[in-house]
Amino acid sequence: AAAMAAEQRHELGRLSALAVYRRVAGAGRMERRRRGAPLPAGRKRAKARPRRGRTGGGGSEPEAPPPAAPPSRVELPVELPVEAPLDPPEAAAAGPDAKPRGGPKAMPGGPKAMPGGPRPAGEDGGGVTEVLRRLARLEDSRQRAAELFRWLLAPVAPAEFLGKHWERAPLLLRRGDPGYYAGLFSTADFDAALRGGEVHFGTHLDVTSYADGVRETHNPSGRALPAVVWDFYQNGCSLRLLCPQAFSPTVWHFLSILQEHFGSMAGANTYLTPPGTQGFAPHYDDIEAFVLQLEGKKHWRVYKPRRDAEVLPQFSSANLTQAELGEPVLETVLEPGDLLYFPRGFIHQGDCLPDAHSLHITVSSYQRNSWGDFLEKLLPAALQMALEEDLEYRRGLPMDYLQYMGVANSDTVDARRTAFVEKVQSLIKKLVDYAPIDAAVDQRAKSFLHDCLPPVLTQSEKAQSVYGFPARWQDGGPCNVDILITKDTEVRLLRHGIIRLCNEEAGVMLYYTTENSRVYHKEEPKFLELDPEYTDSIEFLLSSYPNYISVDNLPCETLEEKISLATLLFEKGILTTKKPLAQV
Repeated sequence: AAAMAAEQRHELGRLSALAVYRRVAGAGRMERRRRGAPLPAGRKRAKARPRRGRTGGGGSEPEAPPPAAPPSRVELPVELPVEAPLDPPEAAAAGPDAKPRGGPKAMPGGPKAMPGGPRPAGEDGGGVTEVLRRLARLEDSRQRAAELFRWLLAPVAPAEFLGKHWERAPLLLRRGDPGYYAGLFSTADFDAALRGGEVHFGTHLDVTSYADGVRETHNPSGRALPAVVWDFYQNGCSLRLLCPQAFSPTVWHFLSILQEHFGSMAGANTYLTPPGTQGFAPHYDDIEAFVLQLEGKKHWRVYKPRRDAEVLPQFSSANLTQAELGEPVLETVLEPGDLLYFPRGFIHQGDCLPDAHSLHITVSSYQRNSWGDFLEKLLPAALQMALEEDLEYRRGLPMDYLQYMGVANSDTVDARRTAFVEKVQSLIKKLVDYAPIDAAVDQRAKSFLHDCLPPVLTQSEKAQSVYGFPARWQDGGPCNVDILITKDTEVRLLRHGIIRLCNEEAGVMLYYTTENSRVYHKEEPKFLELDPEYTDSIEFLLSSYPNYISVDNLPCETLEEKISLATLLFEKGILTTKKPLAQV
């Protein structure tokens, strides 16, 4: 009897967090879904002459997809284990001479890698940490991004993936290699994030469940302390970490490279699910999803879009019922090292098998990045320019048009209706001539740079940038403060994708990512306001990348301006030098 009483007290203790939540907050909270913020309107012309160096921000397209193709599966053989990765989390700081230690080997069959880049699966092993270490040897950030994307999809070539699957059909890769993603993220990393004390319910972590067709979110308020979080998990709740890149340097590094390949924000969530449970109702998302299985197993079912309007949707769906789904087009159990891709609009659900927990990370991109989203920015700007420059757009409508136009008159045969419709068609067709296409692209790029994660620097990049500059307080005063850039100093951009010139009404703005936060939009957009005569120098730096150029070769009018611009960009972390400017 005493033992039974103790067991009952133990069960009451285990159920306390979930029971208290249900009693106080009730069931059925709506799931939070992050939306991309609307993009600001932009104009093509700059009318005002800006002040030099003012800073701000403190306070190829795929074709339209055909009908969904059947999903593909790629099976890979199992091989014997060899070397394991370097210790996370700071892969970027490991340097080229760091030595790996024992662990599983990746699988053969991937495409041939570029010299110095990540080896195809199976050539060296070492998981994600080893891949990132090898990528650091590549000089061009665009090449790093392409090689990481190639590794992610191996052994399927990127061209094959883009032609057969991207925005079209799911892809399943069974690698048979538990160590393929080693070092990316683990349950130990999840626990460390909780113990760091900065994870908050709702903001960073969702506690969820799905049982008997009911989807619930069980978020208390405040900080997500380990005792409370693991109590929820022990009682069958799934845990979704909404921003792992804010807590894991390796995830940050991984996504910061991929975002340059996508040209669109690369985000991630991690999902930890107890054995025999399901955390989310069936639904579809508004992102391209790459599911990377890190630990345990998960049973997945994927369903094609139910109707044409749900193919490549702009927004995610509400929770769906099992009766709405039909038969899955793909059903599988993911194991560590496997990958599952599905386009936006494909309904999916995942549940854990009774004998194992599951930890996976979903890497996502292409939220609100369609032709239609681009036109939402372009067409209002085109109409505004047409109104300013073309009298035809400012002429008044016919006085009697309300008498023959409108839905009530849509079946009426009237020459005036025909003339009205033809006039509208003519004005719409003519609108193309006023469309500031490049300016609209720049505005989307500006928004993308605001979405971007800041770059992760290698040891050599840090030594050659302002982040490794040895200025410090010593012997009663500051020392090594002066940044001595001369006409002979050789410089280049830190990354190709970290800046964007935008010609706006307030002036010429140079937006950049080096001072962004690892937390989505925690910081305002960062920019420098430049004199227009500096634009040629910025374009020269972009076209010269990844080669170094001497400051004297910048196309500014005077040497003073060349040094001034180079110093400003160096101070913002945008430029690196070929050799460190000062030694510690």
